[in-house]
Amino acid sequence: MTAAVVQPADVATAPPRRAHPPIIQGGMGVAVSGWRLAREVSRAGQLGVVSGTAMDAVLSRVLQDGDPGGHYRRAMAAFPHPEMAQRVLTRFFVEGGKPAGAPYRPVPKLSLKPSQATQELSVVGNFAEVWLAKEGHDGVVGINCLEKVQMATPTALFGAMLAGVDYVLMGAGIPREIPALLRALAAGLPGRVSVDVDGGTQPHHVEVDPVALLGDHLPSLTKPDFLAIISVDPLALYLNRDPEIRPDGFVVERPPAGGHSAPPRGRMQLDEGGEPVYGARDEARLETMASLGLPFWLAGAYSTPDKVAEAQAAGAVGVQVGTLFALSSESGLTDDARGQLLDGLRSGDLTVRNDPRASPTGFPFKVADLPDTMSEPDVYAARPRLCDLSYLRQPYEREDGVIGYRCASEPVDMYVKKGGDLAGTVGRKCLCNGLMANIGLGQHRRDGYVEDSLVTLGQDLDGARELIRKHPDGWSATDALEYLLAGIPAAAGS
Repeated sequence: MTAAVVQPADVATAPPRRAHPPIIQGGMGVAVSGWRLAREVSRAGQLGVVSGTAMDAVLSRVLQDGDPGGHYRRAMAAFPHPEMAQRVLTRFFVEGGKPAGAPYRPVPKLSLKPSQATQELSVVGNFAEVWLAKEGHDGVVGINCLEKVQMATPTALFGAMLAGVDYVLMGAGIPREIPALLRALAAGLPGRVSVDVDGGTQPHHVEVDPVALLGDHLPSLTKPDFLAIISVDPLALYLNRDPEIRPDGFVVERPPAGGHSAPPRGRMQLDEGGEPVYGARDEARLETMASLGLPFWLAGAYSTPDKVAEAQAAGAVGVQVGTLFALSSESGLTDDARGQLLDGLRSGDLTVRNDPRASPTGFPFKVADLPDTMSEPDVYAARPRLCDLSYLRQPYEREDGVIGYRCASEPVDMYVKKGGDLAGTVGRKCLCNGLMANIGLGQHRRDGYVEDSLVTLGQDLDGARELIRKHPDGWSATDALEYLLAGIPAAAGS
């Protein structure tokens, strides 16, 4: 397939909203919940979710690998602004793929004032991922973004909306500005979100202007439903009280859920294994959630049919599950990473730690203990400390008023020179490069160093253990759905 882009048909408006699906496939990591997985779940009638994190880097690296199968180029051929898609192809596509071991070309880092090329790559990348997930069926597709990655949010969601995304899910913070952002973009107006600037003396924001980017190519857009991912009911009450910030529903995520999780309320305490201690204050009151009158799903240790039934009995529409789908054959994990995880399940040796220090965001982060990954102290210590993808870097205001950027996982001397606290660097891991390595897109350094993986899973492995007994050689996304839906009598009998 050549790199040419053809003129697409207009992007269709989404059909009227149907009943909410009881199973949400979690939006995991960097392209672990990629388009292949989301499409399979959506085709089966549930909510397939793609990750909206770092899709600019994912698209650029897949194109540099020659876009095996031509999938992303097929999606880009449907982008409503052919010239924009062509600019991305011209910059990154390598016919036949770059030489093995050669470094990937870098993408621009997030900033408060992104260039047009930066915005275009993000918009096209997120469009392509959602478009591929929606291809060939009429099921619903969602996109998951992190509140902590604020500077990427407007362009990511604009690109997803151009592809007709049905749901937006966001957590790892307080996503109070997302409803207004989605309303603005659906109206073809500039959409913005505030950006937290450490030490900032004035407000800062980042925005995307649909008309400025696409002009006459801008199609009619439909606002997707927004599900706020929260951990406790006071946050739900706060978001629900004002129509301007009220979501369309909630995902209530308990501490065992994978990836980032909210820190314990109150003073951080660690158990004898060095993991955060959670208590009753860290559990949402489900009767309060039910009283709000908005749909909600439960997540974090809801990976078995019994737990699905329990969630619905508490008033939830259903559950969000990540780990079962991360381990399925359609997930974006490399075969090697998935194989190690399944081997650990079979042997009973697989463990997942809630590491309070791993993420530069300061949020606890679940890390699967796997050989030859950054979960091992010696592998972590051997990695040259650098920050080149920089999705989690924090803007800060310098004494002269200029905005700088720092990451607690960058070289320690650089972080401290930028005014960062030395103690804040201890134990911090490079999530960006580790998560890219999980999906086979790890960077190859010119000095020969190859980035190591850092795999995240949920700490609840009950459903995964049951599935490995049922499917010793591994399972598909539809196998996982069949297992979960057994907890819903109507679904099991249909």
